Amino acid sequence: MPSTGTVHLVGAGPGDPDLLTLKALRLIAHADVIVHDRLVSDAVLSLANPRAVLIDVGKRPKCHTLPQEAINRLLIEQARAGRMVVRLKGGDPFVFGRGGEEAMDLAAAGIACEVVPGITAAQGAAASLGVPLTHRGVAEHVTYLTGHCRADTPLDFDFAKLADPNGTLVVYMGLATIGEMAARLIDNGLDAETPVLVVERATTSGERHHLSALGRVAAETQALGFEGPTLFVIGRVA
Repeated sequence: MPSTGTVHLVGAGPGDPDLLTLKALRLIAHADVIVHDRLVSDAVLSLANPRAVLIDVGKRPKCHTLPQEAINRLLIEQARAGRMVVRLKGGDPFVFGRGGEEAMDLAAAGIACEVVPGITAAQGAAASLGVPLTHRGVAEHVTYLTGHCRADTPLDFDFAKLADPNGTLVVYMGLATIGEMAARLIDNGLDAETPVLVVERATTSGERHHLSALGRVAAETQALGFEGPTLFVIGRVA
């Protein structure tokens, strides 16, 4: 019987392979199995060990290749077979990546688990366009939100607290709900002319962006055909 392998929860960053950490690059190059998400770019996957088995478990809106529970079981099975497993996630595994759920199941199964952080989509998108997420005298804090709630449940945020003109909001996976979010923020006092930076496929060759305002962003992203993955940076820093 082979000894139990290790699962490495690795952040692949926003897409540009040059933004991988050295540790992430080393693990990708030596893994026996790479279980990867949809948001991991082809450029990053091209760095994999040529003998590695690549398993796509990417989630798309209303279409999951594997449900999360099945992904967790797959990681456990591969590790128990004695393989070195890299669970490769876009951005950082602990920022809207369900890395915590996977780490908990691995721990419960007695599987060794290492977390390797990655540059988040928010950091990559902002840096590629020269937009600071915080800036003295402009934005005192930054808040990350997901526009896609579990099981398509309604948005349930404290919009009165979020509608702070002295902060920055970064919305992940919000293409379908940005209209509702914008309306709720405006209803709670945030100016409809608050700048919103829309960034699609940040840091990749397919990146494109558009500067809008809170009151117009939903209509404009739809008219311009943004499809995702799309990030919204809301605030004066934009």
